[in-house]
Amino acid sequence: MTIKAIFFDQDGVIIDTERDGHRVAFNETFKKMGFETEWDVEYYHELLQVGGGKERMKKHLHTRGFGKPVPEEEEEELIKSMHRMKTDLFIELIESGSLPLRPGIHRFMKEGEEAELVLGVCTTSNERAAHAIAYKVLHDIPFKFVLAGDVVAKKKPDPAIYLMALEKTGLLPEECLVVEDSRNGVLAAKAAGMHVVATSNFYTQREDLSPADVIVTCLGDPYGEKGELIKGEIPDYDGVLHVEQLTRLFD
Repeated sequence: MTIKAIFFDQDGVIIDTERDGHRVAFNETFKKMGFETEWDVEYYHELLQVGGGKERMKKHLHTRGFGKPVPEEEEEELIKSMHRMKTDLFIELIESGSLPLRPGIHRFMKEGEEAELVLGVCTTSNERAAHAIAYKVLHDIPFKFVLAGDVVAKKKPDPAIYLMALEKTGLLPEECLVVEDSRNGVLAAKAAGMHVVATSNFYTQREDLSPADVIVTCLGDPYGEKGELIKGEIPDYDGVLHVEQLTRLFD
């Protein structure tokens, strides 16, 4: 069946935000809030197995704590206020231009636009952060929608956000291609019945992405960084993955 839409995860797919974006913003938030807490690179990978920033902070609070007591009745509001501050700091990082787009992502999106495919973003990231990337950094990409944050009650690997994307487009699962980077994201998209391309990064290269139909280290740029094909049969693959190659593969 013909591919009619491409849905993109954000963090780690559009921008390699996790290690040098979200993690940095979380640590700066802890510092500003007076907590002696710092998430190092390795520990943050462990936390990434939990979907959602607020949920990661709750996980840390309930397992390692913030270095000083937090009354149970104050926990919910504290997490919300910390997440608001973290989002402000993260958006500052995005708007400063210090977090570049991943290789090939803009080219790949433009190819999708030229092929008249529906383009959308499906992310567990905060809505403000998602909009900053989709509508400012990628202002020339005509996204039909950006689904983000708490728009669904259950985060990836639950397929809820991709099922919502299907509702918004009226398409069948097999008409949709998803670009993800993490095991949770791949599992969510596959549970929704969609085709999946995984683009691994610093964190997710160590995860089991094998349920994806195609796995590459990045989408690749013709005159920049090339990707490596880890899984999938792509004729004439030269380090640059094209929308046309995938639509032929899945048709």
